[in-house]
Amino acid sequence: MTQRQTPIRPLASLALLAGFTLAATGCAERRGGPYPSLLPRPIESRGDAEPVVAPVALEPDPALDRRITEIGATISTAQKDFATAAARAETLTKAAQGQAVGSDRWLDAQTALAELDVFRATTSAALTDLEDATMARAAEGKPPYPSLEAARGAAQAELDMQTAKIGALQASMPAA
Repeated sequence: MTQRQTPIRPLASLALLAGFTLAATGCAERRGGPYPSLLPRPIESRGDAEPVVAPVALEPDPALDRRITEIGATISTAQKDFATAAARAETLTKAAQGQAVGSDRWLDAQTALAELDVFRATTSAALTDLEDATMARAAEGKPPYPSLEAARGAAQAELDMQTAKIGALQASMPAA
């Protein structure tokens, strides 16, 4: 028994071949010649660099300058008082070394260390005032103020020095 081909099979094959040919030629369409363009594509011509920001003109702020000067004077006074009290505390902590906890010399050294904390607290409060001023400027969208930043850095350095000095003196004392 022989099978006869139906006319549908050759037509389906022909349609499939025509569809493939159209798809292949559609993807390979060439515009402006047989070769692809060597011109840069739009994505290749854009820069990835950060945009240049024009510097903002810094306006003098006399009120802030006055406040920085006042806070600087407070820090300077606290620094001098701390240095005097630290010399006294150092003498008293050396005298308290080897003494029993609760002895008169130990109590005198602890009192001197407590006085140092008062001066450190003054420096810390001044630093907080400077940081508040920095945050207020930032909240207003103003650029950093150089003298404010310098004063804040100096106050932070002074506070760090005072904290380290107190820590060293406390470490030399017998623990309670």
